[in-house]
Amino acid sequence: MTAVPEVSSGPGQAPRRRLKRSTRRKLVRGSLYLLFIAVVVVLALLADWQAIQTNYLDGEVWRQQFPEIITLGVKNTVLYTVEAFVLGFVLALILALMKLAPVGIYRWAATVYIEFFRGLPALVVILGVGLTIPLAFGYQLPGGTGGAGVVALTLVYGAYMAETIRAGIQAVPKGQYEASRSLGMSSLHTMRSVTLPQALRIVIPPLTNELVALLKDTSLIQFLGFAVGQRELTALASDNVNNFANASPLLAAAVFYLIITLPLTRLVAWMERRGMRSR
Repeated sequence: MTAVPEVSSGPGQAPRRRLKRSTRRKLVRGSLYLLFIAVVVVLALLADWQAIQTNYLDGEVWRQQFPEIITLGVKNTVLYTVEAFVLGFVLALILALMKLAPVGIYRWAATVYIEFFRGLPALVVILGVGLTIPLAFGYQLPGGTGGAGVVALTLVYGAYMAETIRAGIQAVPKGQYEASRSLGMSSLHTMRSVTLPQALRIVIPPLTNELVALLKDTSLIQFLGFAVGQRELTALASDNVNNFANASPLLAAAVFYLIITLPLTRLVAWMERRGMRSR
């Protein structure tokens, strides 16, 4: 056995033993666990559970959310998310290729667009598209409020995803592009058959994160005012909070957001771990 080193404490004092590094780590970790448990216990003791039960966990109010919270709220939330993501991905791919183009004016135009829409809050763009376009041009976008919200989110997330896709394209080793060109493949063919497939595999995890953020930002469309059949989760919950004078619908909406987003975030974590192992 290896003896634990002793440290002298000074003349006339008994030597004290130095704790092993692993022992110190365990003590620190145990202290942090105890601190966390203590905070949870204190909060639980201070909370007004009767008020929480009345305002957030009213069983009758929860029952009245169904099936509308699924057939309307969840359905529209997912629909707006998928539409904006698909359209935004197409826009992002075009912008990323423009930013990498050899022609300067294309790079300049893509850069201006990306920086402009990345610099604006999504709510400002949603209000601008939903209110300014009809007032300025007398034209109502197809789909009413939901359609205007999808267009606005497409413009915003197209800018964010463009930078992600551009970074993925630039992460593909240049040697593969040069090898393809030496085999007689055109630049367009090389980009389509060699570079883009690899780039898209690289950017799947960050694009999935963008999808999660986009799903949550669909809640901002409610500021335009929904028709009854177009309401998504947050708009539906907000209306029901006013109808029942109770916050339970808001908690119900939060639960369904988590049911949708948590599997996606776990999927991102799994893909990132798998990508690190394959390197």
